[in-house]
Amino acid sequence: MDTSIITAVISVVGSIIVAMISFYANRKGAKEASETNAKLIAYRIQELEKKQDKHNSMIERMFKLEGRMTEAEHDIRDIKTKIA
Repeated sequence: MDTSIITAVISVVGSIIVAMISFYANRKGAKEASETNAKLIAYRIQELEKKQDKHNSMIERMFKLEGRMTEAEHDIRDIKTKIA
């Protein structure tokens, strides 16, 4: 065999081996990255749920406060009409 043919065959085999190693490494890395992304997404959802709970609590408190303010306004109006 000619040396150029042998060199070409060795180059092709080497390229195939490198491509297979690269493919396997990327597959493994992609799997780890997707697991990391899933954990990050779960964490961020938990944090958003905490913020939403705080917001809902504030809305409930404001609703109660508005009711108390309405009662206070009625009481003030009643006191003004009794005085006048």
